[in-house]
Amino acid sequence: MRYTGPKEKLSRKIGENLGLKPERSFSPKSSFLKKPYKPGAHGKARRRPLSEFGAQLLEKQKIKIIYSLTEKKLRKYYKEANLKKGITGDLLLSAIEVRLDNTVFRSGIAPSRTMARQQVGHGHFLVNNKKVTIPSYPTRIGDVITIRPQSRNKTMFLDLANKLKKHDAPSWLAVDKNTFEIKIKSAPKNEDLPKNLNINAVVSYYSR
Repeated sequence: MRYTGPKEKLSRKIGENLGLKPERSFSPKSSFLKKPYKPGAHGKARRRPLSEFGAQLLEKQKIKIIYSLTEKKLRKYYKEANLKKGITGDLLLSAIEVRLDNTVFRSGIAPSRTMARQQVGHGHFLVNNKKVTIPSYPTRIGDVITIRPQSRNKTMFLDLANKLKKHDAPSWLAVDKNTFEIKIKSAPKNEDLPKNLNINAVVSYYSR
C-alpha cells in the first residue's frame, strides 16, 4: 500500500509535519500548523504513548509517505541492504535517496518528490543521455542527469535558474545552476540524510 491523499492530511495522521509541500508546509497557511491533531471526529483526543512496536510502525509509515513507497518496495530495499556489508539502516536510506525521482528533488529542480516523480514518469530527464521514465531508477556514482532538450521550454523549468540560486543541494550531488546538469559525486553521506527519520526503528521492524 502506498499512502495517498492530501499531503498535509497525511502529516496530521502521522502527527508530524513531514514537509510534503515545501512551499506551504511550514508557512502560516499550513493546515498542519493550524490543526496539529489527527483529522476526523476524534482527532483532538490525546494521543496515547506508543509501544516499541508502535514507534517502529510509525517510522515505517513515515518513510513510505515521504518517499511515496509501497510496502513491497520498502521491504525489498531492506532485504537488499541487509545482505550488504555495513550499517543496514544507512544502506537502506542511501538506496532510497539515490532513486532518480529523489535525486531530481534533492537537486532542487523539482519542488517536491511528488513533482519529481511526475517529471521523471513523463520522460523529462536523461541519465547519461538516455531517457529514463522509471522514478525508482537507481542512480550511480558518475551518472549525469539532464533535462531533455525537448522539455527545456516547459513551464515547470522556465524559472529554474532563479530557484536553484536559493537551493543548496546535498554534498553527494553536483548541480550546475546554469545548465541544470546533475552529477552523482558519491554515495549519500550521513550528514545529508533526513534527520526526521529513525531508520534504525524501520530496520528493527523488518528484522523481527
